[in-house]
Amino acid sequence: MMWGTSRQLRELICELVSWESQTLTTGEQQFSRKLQAKLQQLPYFEQHPQNIELCDVDKGRQVVSALYKHPDVQETVVLISHFDTVQIEEYGSLMPLATMPEELTKAFLANPNLLPKSAQKDLQSGDYLFGRGVMDMKMGLALHMQLMERAIEEKWKMNLLLITVPDEEVNSAGMRQAVKHITHLQEKENLEIVLFLNSEPSFSQGPADLQEYIYSGTIGKIMPSALFYGKETHVGEPLKGITAPYMSSFLTQEMEWNERFCEEDYGEKTPLPVSLQLKDLKTQYSTQTPYRAVAMYNVFLLKRSAGEIMSIFESVANEAMANCQKRYDELCQKQGIDGVGNIRVIKFEELQSHALEKLGEAKVTSIIEEVIGQEEWDDREKSLRIADQLMIHCQELAPAVVLLFAPPYYPPANSSENPLINGAISLLLGEAKKYDIPLEHIHYFNGICDLSYCQFTADKDWKTYEKNTPVWGQTYSIPFKEMEQFTAPVLNVGPFGKDAHQISERLHVKSAFEEMPELLYKLLQYVSSSNKIKS
Repeated sequence: MMWGTSRQLRELICELVSWESQTLTTGEQQFSRKLQAKLQQLPYFEQHPQNIELCDVDKGRQVVSALYKHPDVQETVVLISHFDTVQIEEYGSLMPLATMPEELTKAFLANPNLLPKSAQKDLQSGDYLFGRGVMDMKMGLALHMQLMERAIEEKWKMNLLLITVPDEEVNSAGMRQAVKHITHLQEKENLEIVLFLNSEPSFSQGPADLQEYIYSGTIGKIMPSALFYGKETHVGEPLKGITAPYMSSFLTQEMEWNERFCEEDYGEKTPLPVSLQLKDLKTQYSTQTPYRAVAMYNVFLLKRSAGEIMSIFESVANEAMANCQKRYDELCQKQGIDGVGNIRVIKFEELQSHALEKLGEAKVTSIIEEVIGQEEWDDREKSLRIADQLMIHCQELAPAVVLLFAPPYYPPANSSENPLINGAISLLLGEAKKYDIPLEHIHYFNGICDLSYCQFTADKDWKTYEKNTPVWGQTYSIPFKEMEQFTAPVLNVGPFGKDAHQISERLHVKSAFEEMPELLYKLLQYVSSSNKIKS
């Protein structure tokens, strides 16, 4: 076997990390072909080259799909990972070594002060390997490759579908495309998916936390956003207008840390919502007041749908603008000024409907296409700018706050009540005790992951998301209909590491190269056992 021993597995992860694949770089584009060539070294894929596929995503990026298919069974475990990483600028003078784990770890030993104190202690222990992507999440991919090789060598009586994707760190374009490919393979190969297994790393809960975790679900994330469209005026006559920053301050104060958006399930709670962006759209200095601004807010989900979030968001926005209106009216009254009227709160779908009635479909389509054509803007900026451009043509609605969703959207997923998952968790916890691994079960992975697109039970009113996401069907979409075909449970079991997305990102050597291979092997043997999969 090429990847069967701890040493071979360590060499594999170092090779995968050396294929630098930061999101939206040439390295990310090239990674899929390098991996394809690596997998083709396995005898099974030499004999069945058609079972490795590269699926186009966008921007020259591709999903890698590798299917080991036993001729006598339909039952299939889908192994999910991502191969893109975040950027490496924080490594400074050590950037050339950021994707060379062995060399970087040695460099840190020679310059430990480059790391925070907690990481220095781990460095000196010799128990960790440092590098960008070594934890998040190329080790998960390496473990899946080892499982694939082992299944081929031992002729497992089950099917394994390895899916590894680009772009998990930004928009999950890779996984959203992979969902379509998986549903296609289901039909083409007559596969019965019994488990979606991700191997995102186990995240420590604090600097001194050595506990390891397995997850029977993943937290969701959505971004309710707003365009504030006020009324311009000269700074010498401030109350003859109303500034967008003033309007935005009322909603942002209500959105930040608002407990109405918090959820609790199985004793686990979502973090409080926070602002991700707040800016006005004025591009140059002048004495005209800024009358257009935008804001994006991060909201985590456990069970709520996009429709429920929009309903809460609308309620909070109405309360915030009522307070803004009251304060503004009081000032106008003191100054003997009539003011600019009442602030509307409208959803994007209402703005679009108004624009279509006023301007016609051809004009609205032209406005949207012009924004979509601005390649320097990402999906978030395009979403806000579409709302902005429609409001410029519909100023009779001003002053107004337009509520919308900005991508990406990660629906929550959870399989904690699934019998197979309950049995698997009991097995894993029992095996962990044998190896003296401090393993615990958590119901929701809180790092955001692609398992969000492997289960779809939380958002039956997903049309609300479609109607209020301005770039929907243009540059962004979610394969909701394909996701509805998935009935298999989800599970995340991965190696222990610390400090993802930081200079001190590191992987626990024993967990990655000794413990996790055995746990994943035992897990898949359990899934394929006679009372779980028909022989």
